[in-house]
Amino acid sequence: MRLTCTACVPAVAGTLMLAAAVPATGTAAAEQSRVTAKVADHHLQYGQRLVVRGGARPGGSVVLQYRANDAGVWTPIATTTAASDGRYRVSVALSRSGAVRVTTPTPIAAAAAGGAATTSPTTSTRRVRVAARLRTTSARLNVAAGRRARVSGSLRRVREGRTVTLQARTGGRWRTVDRDRTDRRGRFALSTVARRTADLRVRFAGDALNAGSRVKVGRMRAFRRSFASWYGPGFYGNRTACGQTFHAGIMGVAHKTLPCGTRLTFRRGSKLVHARVVDRGPFHAGREFDLSPAVKQALGFGSTGPVWVAT
Repeated sequence: MRLTCTACVPAVAGTLMLAAAVPATGTAAAEQSRVTAKVADHHLQYGQRLVVRGGARPGGSVVLQYRANDAGVWTPIATTTAASDGRYRVSVALSRSGAVRVTTPTPIAAAAAGGAATTSPTTSTRRVRVAARLRTTSARLNVAAGRRARVSGSLRRVREGRTVTLQARTGGRWRTVDRDRTDRRGRFALSTVARRTADLRVRFAGDALNAGSRVKVGRMRAFRRSFASWYGPGFYGNRTACGQTFHAGIMGVAHKTLPCGTRLTFRRGSKLVHARVVDRGPFHAGREFDLSPAVKQALGFGSTGPVWVAT
C-alpha cells in the first residue's frame, strides 16, 4: 500500500508530487515539493516497528507523524533526512493503533520564494492497526470433572477495564465460557467448570487502543476416577479385538464398549499418559480398564487400583 498526497498530481513512473505546493515557475521548487511514502505493513503486533520508505527533496528533512484513534492531533514520532538521491527510510515501534502520514517541512528560502503557496508537502493518511499483546502467565487445565480450570495473564497496552474472554472449543465451535476486565496493571483471571475435554483460548476483541488478538492456552481435561488392572505377558503376539498385534510397548488399553482407537488420557499423581483403546476387556467385575505394560510403567501403576481418566 502507498501513502499519497491529497493534493498531488501524477508524475513520471507513478511518483506523486504535491501540486498545491509547487510554485508556478522553476523546476527546483517543484523538486522541493516532491514527497512519496510507502508503508511496509499496516497490521502490526504490539511493539513491532512501523517501517515507511519513500522519496523526498534530496537532503531535505522528512517527518513521520502519528495520530491516535482517540485523538485529533498529529504528533511527530520520527524524523530523518532524505539521501542525495531523495530516498529515505524511517521506522518506529508502535504500541497502539492510529494513522500515520509523512511531511517534509518547506525550507525558509523556498517558502519566501513561493509566496502564498508555502504548504509543507504531506502525504495522505494511512491507518495502522496494532494488535494488543496478550499473554497467559499460568494455566491449570488438568482437573477433576466438576472442578474449575483456571487461566491468568496480562494484556498490553496496559489499561484498566479492557475485556478479555475465555473460549472453549467443543464440536468444532468456539464459545465464550468466562470473561474478565483487566486491572490497573493489565492483568486478568478466567475460569470455567471442567465437564469434558476441550481446547481453550483467550481472546481480546479489540478497541480504540489496539486491534484484537488471541492466544491458545491448551487442552482442558476433566478427569474422573476409575478402577483399572493390567495385562500383558500371556497375550504378546496375539491379535487384539481391534485388529492390532499386542506387544509390551503398545500404548493401549482394553475397554468393554469404547470404540477402537478412542484416545484417552490417564493421570496418576503428576504423571499424564496418552493411550488408545486397542482391545476388549477387562472381564472382571469392578474394573473398567486393562492397561498395557507400557501404560502401566509410564504411570507407575501397580497391579490393580484407582486411576484418573479423561476422554
